[in-house]
Amino acid sequence: METILVVEDDLDIHNLLKDVLEEAGYKVLNAYSGTEALMIIEKEEVDLILLDLMLPGLNGEEIIKRIKNIPIIVLSAKISQEDKVNTLLEGANDYITKPFNKEELLARIKVQLRIREYKNNVSELKYKDMILKQDEHTLFIEGKPIHLTKTEYAIVKQLLLNPKQVIAKSKMLDLISEDTLDCDENSLKVHISNIRNKIKKITNTEYIESVWGIGFKLCE
Repeated sequence: METILVVEDDLDIHNLLKDVLEEAGYKVLNAYSGTEALMIIEKEEVDLILLDLMLPGLNGEEIIKRIKNIPIIVLSAKISQEDKVNTLLEGANDYITKPFNKEELLARIKVQLRIREYKNNVSELKYKDMILKQDEHTLFIEGKPIHLTKTEYAIVKQLLLNPKQVIAKSKMLDLISEDTLDCDENSLKVHISNIRNKIKKITNTEYIESVWGIGFKLCE
């Protein structure tokens, strides 16, 4: 049974979410503030978070910056395109505006849990002619192996896990922090450059794109 943490300070909405999720067969953990949410995450195994942005204490945006490796679906009354884009770039996996449709919410939860399961179990990550063999810690381009440092491997892994997304620099640093301790925004650019140079020794095809002022993504 998957566990979902509901972080919502509106009691009526919170209880509605709890009822919908429990009826669908999920275990539900409850937090009514950002601080309470972080305390629960430290103690409990959580598979997915439903997160309101306007919370007492730590707001939802701050929670997103602190969470690693747990999918987050934002449920918010903020409806502007700018709010949605910024929240997704900061690291949220999905964004649903209130009021929400129950069936759509459950469908989006299933999608995120399916992606999480895939990421946890897959031994090879593929994109175009790139293959990252996680059991061998080796990147292959057009079938040819490329030696990566520990930090370079962590960066490539996150890009391949999120092939359609722009990963903000701050988010990338959070994602790779468990694998490396030697990276800041300046050195991140150096590591990306080193990865590109290693790829260029095999092919002239560009695989990693810099998105000015934001971060990095795989080339379409």
